[in-house]
Amino acid sequence: MTISSANLAKILGYGTLFKQGLIVTVLLSACTVFFGFFIAMILAFMLLSKNTVFRTIASVYVQFVRCTPVLVQIFLIYYLVFGFITLPKFQFLGFIQFERFFPAVVALALNSGGYMSDVIRGGIEGVDIGQTEAARSLGMTGWQTMRVIVLPQAVKNILPAVANEFVTIIKESSVCYMIGVQDIMFNVKAVQSASFIIIEPLLVATALYFCLCYPTSKIIRYFERRMRESDKR
Repeated sequence: MTISSANLAKILGYGTLFKQGLIVTVLLSACTVFFGFFIAMILAFMLLSKNTVFRTIASVYVQFVRCTPVLVQIFLIYYLVFGFITLPKFQFLGFIQFERFFPAVVALALNSGGYMSDVIRGGIEGVDIGQTEAARSLGMTGWQTMRVIVLPQAVKNILPAVANEFVTIIKESSVCYMIGVQDIMFNVKAVQSASFIIIEPLLVATALYFCLCYPTSKIIRYFERRMRESDKR
């Protein structure tokens, strides 16, 4: 099987599909990281809780996420959970099917939250305990200490990891085409079926993922360096 310029030229005629796939992939990844962050915060507080039940539940959840494939998790959410929930069927942005997009966001956010929870817990535990003790000695409650003293410093430490999670989700979201989400890979399959060309659409998808991930990674590293420099001052 060879790559030809004629096939590449033919594939460019499906530019609208690739553009739609790119939009869906970026939107799916952004929503996943946004909601996953809040799930991770809840899990991190549960892991840090003095309540044994909360710690056990969060620990079991994190281990389940880490020890099962993301594709299996997506299938469980889509077919098991949303098999009993009737979602409204409509399109937003003119082409994104909500009833398929939303379960994918939920599944990926639950997965991402499990991974990020340990990062957030580490960021909170990394704040000097002396600052917490000083805040409590001034009469601040545990919640006030966490909100005013600990979290602002912890967030600064975990932001690079959260940004890197965005890059990871861009790549992992490619499996969502299996439940009909119109991301890059879904439209690659559509182009392959319509044109009977196999390799060239995959090359276009590779280029799109690279153009999304590589610049994002460089931007993240730039801000990481700036943050480290500010810490040294």
